[in-house]
Amino acid sequence: MPEYHPAMPHGSIEEVFPDVFHVTGTMRAEFFGSMWQFNRNMTVVRDNGALTLINSVRLDDAGLAALESLGTVTNVVRIGDMHGVDDRFYVDRYDAKFWAMPGMRVGDGLKVDQTLVEGGAMPFSKCSMFTFKTTERPECILRLDREGGIMIACDSLQNWLGPDELFDDETVAKMRDIGFFTPTSLGLAWLQESKPQPADFVRLKAIPFRHALCGHGSPARDSMSGFHASFNRFFQV
Repeated sequence: MPEYHPAMPHGSIEEVFPDVFHVTGTMRAEFFGSMWQFNRNMTVVRDNGALTLINSVRLDDAGLAALESLGTVTNVVRIGDMHGVDDRFYVDRYDAKFWAMPGMRVGDGLKVDQTLVEGGAMPFSKCSMFTFKTTERPECILRLDREGGIMIACDSLQNWLGPDELFDDETVAKMRDIGFFTPTSLGLAWLQESKPQPADFVRLKAIPFRHALCGHGSPARDSMSGFHASFNRFFQV
């Protein structure tokens, strides 16, 4: 029996747009030589009764029952190389198809069923993909062609307005000092780890959207101009 990452405290599943759901959970891990505890998000897209989980977060039994009431878990999609600890739990529990980008660090015992590439098959309808081409670790954004365009991101786009009850006090202090709690921004740890270059953000800025659901922080409604300002702030594009 595989040893799965444990279920940690999380919120309820919320339908933030029609057939698009958001749930916030907890991550605790070591970064830069110390332990950090913060929140992380899973996005669920329902397409004709099939559920696609993006940025998977393991839920407790009550959360799983709520998830199952929405439809059938069919796809688990990895769009960021720095996430993924809960992918295998969902793949095994629901016999779901696992999607990942080429070069991603996939855990032992987990097989990629469908490679996620621009122009290739997508896990649900009305979906397209933006790939960061200059980063040292694979990362992409899925664009859902609904509601004026919804960007589903992992670590690249973030919308941390402030800490919640899923953080510990020590992490809050560190993140305030570093400047993590900035709306419609870019992931600071991701910038350091993946080292994207301005050319990626020139291409990303050309893609219209209205909203963003990120791997960390709150849903970002009517947020394109805010993210564009961050592209300019970090990369002068």
